[in-house]
Amino acid sequence: MTATAGPLRDTVALVTGASSGIGAATARALAAQGAAVALLGRRRERLEELADELRGEGGTASVVAADITDQRLAAEAVEAVVSELGRLDTVVNNAGTMGVGPVEDSPLDEWERMIEINVRGLLYVTHAALPHLLRGAESSPRGVADLVNISSTAGRVARPGTAVYNLTKFGVNGFTEALRQEVMRKRVRVSVVEPGTVDTELSSHLRDGAREAVERQVEGLELLRPEDIADAVSYIVTRDRRVAVNEILVRASDQTW
Repeated sequence: MTATAGPLRDTVALVTGASSGIGAATARALAAQGAAVALLGRRRERLEELADELRGEGGTASVVAADITDQRLAAEAVEAVVSELGRLDTVVNNAGTMGVGPVEDSPLDEWERMIEINVRGLLYVTHAALPHLLRGAESSPRGVADLVNISSTAGRVARPGTAVYNLTKFGVNGFTEALRQEVMRKRVRVSVVEPGTVDTELSSHLRDGAREAVERQVEGLELLRPEDIADAVSYIVTRDRRVAVNEILVRASDQTW
């Protein structure tokens, strides 16, 4: 399948946290389905490399380097995408970070970072993108627009040592469901994907001690790959407009939590 022949041809998708991991894999998957893809993240060099890759395969890609934890910059990033690519049909809120450790001795700046990225960043992008998605649904060749939030199994299962991460991901799940009910009759589908343990950079950003604890927890598991989560996102957004896939939970096959 060429990049322009898929079910998402003539549509525009925006992916946050697109410089690596699930975000990069999702951008590739949506481009393969025919979407023009806007890559949003902080690491411009990586975004440009991915954009060159997608263009080399016949796709259309745009790069927007911005920190979505700044409301003004998040809004400007969304507007830049619409200005360059003409519309917005799909948004994947993937950007996120994780911190682990007991509440009693966790650094507060780690908590703030999770709240800034996992919650505020998602909210800022959603708020800026929603009017465009509503308009896009009205004029889309597919008759529908999609907002997909990447949550976590931590949005379903609370465990010791992940209290604030749980807070952010339970919040994402609740926000997603409430927004889904608000806009579902306006042909905007709102969905959540909850990945389990995925082989990404996420755990490499943990502080010493916490990183080793996570590595021990997943020792022996065959971790999911970013492409596994990208497949779930692609499945959601390529369904006919009569179908709404509200939630997909994807665990590693040996994962119990």
